[in-house]
Amino acid sequence: MPARRYDESDVRVRPGKGTRPRTKQRPEHADALTGMVTGVDRGRYAVLVDGQPVIAMKARELGRERVVPGDLVDLVGEVTGATGTLARIVRIGERRTVLRRTADDTDPVERILVANADQLVIVTALAEPEPRPRMIDRCVVAAYDAGMAALLALTKADLADPAPLADLYRPVGVDIVVTHRSPDGIEGLGELRAALAGKVSVLVGHSGVGKSTLVNALVPSADRATGVVNDITGRGRHTSSSAVALRLPAEDAWVIDTPGVRSFGLAHVTVENLLAAFADLAEVAAQCPRGCTHAADAPDCELDEWVAAAPDDPSRAARVDSFRRLLAARTGVADGDDGASGR
Repeated sequence: MPARRYDESDVRVRPGKGTRPRTKQRPEHADALTGMVTGVDRGRYAVLVDGQPVIAMKARELGRERVVPGDLVDLVGEVTGATGTLARIVRIGERRTVLRRTADDTDPVERILVANADQLVIVTALAEPEPRPRMIDRCVVAAYDAGMAALLALTKADLADPAPLADLYRPVGVDIVVTHRSPDGIEGLGELRAALAGKVSVLVGHSGVGKSTLVNALVPSADRATGVVNDITGRGRHTSSSAVALRLPAEDAWVIDTPGVRSFGLAHVTVENLLAAFADLAEVAAQCPRGCTHAADAPDCELDEWVAAAPDDPSRAARVDSFRRLLAARTGVADGDDGASGR
């Protein structure tokens, strides 16, 4: 049997395993348009470009970099916003602030929630469900670490007196607004609107505290789902499944509503960053012995000496107590603290 003669058609060239481009040069996308991310849903991003809503996907070159509500991004491709079109996000702008949390206080993986917000609005019900001060503490720590202001919005004041809880947080530098329900709707919205004016605010709170109800009152077109509190567990049911940014035109403001949270880990927050939020205490603590934890049981802590040096000034003790309460929230060593869940 004669030997078979082979030619080039018999040779199969396998493609290389790599998928990298042949050049390290990336397109400049000089014609990209800039917009603000207003929502994220299963790999699709709602972006507002010059007042026009556009749906986009993340470009491959961004890799695993996370895009979150509040991000300013550059878009190319179909940026008309027409039905069925899809743009590409090719760049993420520099972030002014970044709100993060972790699953618990030992988890090294940070989850970015929102970018470029000016203040964190911690929505807390005074009853049904009961307020959870340790969770509020954790949110305040996260806000200060992100470089944001903290605003405590107390809801359902028709069921309980807001004064005790409000007095606990004013010394920490947290602003307070109070709302209550009435037959005519939500009372106290005027004060809340004034606190939101001219800012980008992110709303955080447990399920059932009335967060979505507040959002619907502020932005009637939002139509955020609301739920009820379980009579047995005292907890609310998750109603919002994704974060969304909504504009308040009259106040020239944005509110970013987030899903209800049951934990707020602070593994990413350093004691130095927390101390920086208390400028007067940071100056004093700079004289502490090396390795000082600044906790209540820390030996030779200069914060104790600072308080003792002015026994007639109760504000010093109040400032140190406020800082140490937040420090305990970060480290999870407070009596009765159950960790990141902040009960």
